Amino acid sequence: MHSLSRYFVIVLLPLLAGIAGQRAHAALEIQVTGGAANKIPVALMNFQSASNRPNPELTEIIGQDLLRSGQISLVAGTAGQQIFEPSQINYPAWRGKGADAIVIGQIVSLPGGRFEVRFRLIDTIKQTQLVGLSFNIGPEQWRAAAHKIADIVYEKLTGSPGVFSTRIAYVQKRGKQYELRVADADGQNGQTVVRSNEPLISPAFSPEGDRLAYVSFEDRKPIVYVQSLRDGSRRTVASFKGSNSAPAWSPDGSRLAVTLTRDAGSQIYLINTDGSGLKRLTISSAIDTEPAWSPDGRSIYFTSDRGGSPQIYRVSSEGGEVKRITFEGTYNVSPDVSPDGKYLAYIKRDSGRFQVALLDLATSQVRVLTDTAHDESPSFAPNGQLLLYATLSGGRGILGTVSLDGRTRARLSEPGSDAREPVWGP
Repeated sequence: MHSLSRYFVIVLLPLLAGIAGQRAHAALEIQVTGGAANKIPVALMNFQSASNRPNPELTEIIGQDLLRSGQISLVAGTAGQQIFEPSQINYPAWRGKGADAIVIGQIVSLPGGRFEVRFRLIDTIKQTQLVGLSFNIGPEQWRAAAHKIADIVYEKLTGSPGVFSTRIAYVQKRGKQYELRVADADGQNGQTVVRSNEPLISPAFSPEGDRLAYVSFEDRKPIVYVQSLRDGSRRTVASFKGSNSAPAWSPDGSRLAVTLTRDAGSQIYLINTDGSGLKRLTISSAIDTEPAWSPDGRSIYFTSDRGGSPQIYRVSSEGGEVKRITFEGTYNVSPDVSPDGKYLAYIKRDSGRFQVALLDLATSQVRVLTDTAHDESPSFAPNGQLLLYATLSGGRGILGTVSLDGRTRARLSEPGSDAREPVWGP
């Protein structure tokens, strides 16, 4: 057995609310294309600035967040124009530009290098303030404040919670080294949680977002670990003979569904997060893998070739009868269930292209959401309005998001890296 230190180093990842983490190696490029048919037009004014403000501009971060949602469009104003009080708003002019709402704000320097960020969201039709708040922040909380403002604006205008202050996890390959990373929802502020010379796969956030389950090959075989993001400690959950893979958290955070080969071929099991209480869930001669829980915890979706080709099936979390869910096409894998339980996202192969597809579980209607050819690992945002996935561009893996109507796609790319297997967390 090789020494632990040879293969990876655990980096402490504090989850202090609003504290931005270690910067990524290089700035991510964010490209947004398309948009929903009926987007809400919003004017986002440059905040009146403090002389020693951090970069990038606060309004730039807010604007990118809102555009990636696919439900909001930005209305251009006059170059250099700054509005930071409602009394300065020319409502007829902004209505003439098509703006239904306008965001204005100020950044005020405070002693000790801190800042007060003030903002208001104004309804230009009713000429009333929808919300007005201020934040007292340090420079390390700059991006967190921008994401929070975008969350508030998005929720006030759409009625759905924003997800811009949430986190994502993914595996990044640099040369021969693998890194398990956690970042903001826009891919910025990436931190390395685990670094290894052996493959790392299948990260999964706990429901509270304070732990990650993942698979490491550091001992020359796949083993499932659960690691705390608060103190860096970790626990071995599944290290049985054969393969241990594909961890998925139960909605209450007490159990994992995993794929094991300990008794026969690849089958689905349930196990407590401390490694106790192992229970076999599927019994077949097929390959059963990639479990995903329903939001109510009553069902588990999984991929199986029991019908001759990979398709997605469902079984009660108590075991019993298995029901096939996907029927369109001969290759459907990697299920993820929307937070409201209405949709199933998965990877569909069609004419040699692997793309993100969305199945309406009530109507059985299927919609392909992406136009790429090598997609993997779809993962719903906490509000169920976006999907995170990985795809290939220029021979390397990049992360992307897509709206549920497929009209808005954003690519998050970090030059020189190879990102894969993303998951969206709380």
